[in-house]
Amino acid sequence: MTERTGGNGIVVGVDGSEASMAALRWAADEARARHTEVVVVHAWEQAAFGYAPYAPAAARPTAAEQRERAAEVLATAVREALGPRIGAVVRGVVVEGPPVRVLLRQSRGALLLALGRRAHGGFGLPSVGAVSRECLRYATVPVVTVPAPDRPVSRPVSRPGAVESSSLAGSGGVRGRS
Repeated sequence: MTERTGGNGIVVGVDGSEASMAALRWAADEARARHTEVVVVHAWEQAAFGYAPYAPAAARPTAAEQRERAAEVLATAVREALGPRIGAVVRGVVVEGPPVRVLLRQSRGALLLALGRRAHGGFGLPSVGAVSRECLRYATVPVVTVPAPDRPVSRPVSRPGAVESSSLAGSGGVRGRS
């Protein structure tokens, strides 16, 4: 798909990372509050790297296979980030091209552009990657960078025989492990 975003929705870039899924969750909540749509964008480029020049052509994925893989990345990210909250107000767009160019083009006319970032960089400062930095520099709409959770979002796994620290709080026992 190469269609541009129409209207005043919220555009969010996803690449399958935890940071981009955090941005997608934030964008879905914000869109719900603003009564607008979320346009989830995944940019992909043909893989010319990683293959030796003498590698057989059959070993290289075709453009159609790469496009299909990009669509799978987008669908998986939406499903994992939003779960059953996916509704008619979420639209996915897969576009071939450099991520910065694709995101800037898709966000023209949008309410804002949401991107993920790592929670902390050096010296405790927010860490913004190259794509986010260029989007912050050149976007014509407000850009929101959403930090990834410090730890991946998942449910705690209970181990057989493990005792939760909360059950020991009133007993004078050990409160937790370090």
